[in-house]
Amino acid sequence: MSTSSPPIVLLPACIREFDSRAFHCCPDVYSEAVRLAGCLPMLVTAEGTAELDALIDLADGILLPGSPNNVHPSHFEEDVLDSSLPLDPKRDALTLPLIRAAIRRGTPVLGICRGHQEINVALGGSLHQAVHLIPGNMNHQTTVNEAPELKYGPAHRIAILSGGLLERIAGSGPVSVNSIHGQGINRLAPCLRIEAWAPDGVVEAITAPAAPGFNLGVQWHPELTLPRPG
Repeated sequence: MSTSSPPIVLLPACIREFDSRAFHCCPDVYSEAVRLAGCLPMLVTAEGTAELDALIDLADGILLPGSPNNVHPSHFEEDVLDSSLPLDPKRDALTLPLIRAAIRRGTPVLGICRGHQEINVALGGSLHQAVHLIPGNMNHQTTVNEAPELKYGPAHRIAILSGGLLERIAGSGPVSVNSIHGQGINRLAPCLRIEAWAPDGVVEAITAPAAPGFNLGVQWHPELTLPRPG
């Protein structure tokens, strides 16, 4: 790749149905954030290992976007708790092997919300399908009718663990984050380290410290704090 070309960041697509047809999509705020960082966003799909390897060869980094769709609980050996919530098995089929291959090869990975949860599941962990139903937990979701400044604004503080990757990036705190999720990490994957907690004990950030490249998952949405064009 030419040194004059901007770094390429892959954005795995979600699958949505419109008029009985499947569409690949990703919220525009993620591609805007990638461009703001001086990189080139590329929305991707994949079918099979050969395509995954070709995509990782092309990529300078991978950003796993948040999504209303949840990781299917069959990937951590559970049944669906609430069938009214959206799932996206085709995204699962793309992202879970993509994460494992990228972590193994040292390709930089950043996971946001669902992407944070995907990292944990891909590497052998599990999720709480309804964080707010766990005794002692607060409700980490927002309501549809909330004004954007409330829905996407700071909701709670996080405790950043000392000596970790997130502390090197963000400092020791205190840091306030937004909170727009119904699921969260339950059993941590064996190779992961917790980087931050919510006040109720929900895992807010993770990394695989022994992996050869940068990797980080965050439960909140940092992209929503960036200035929007126009």
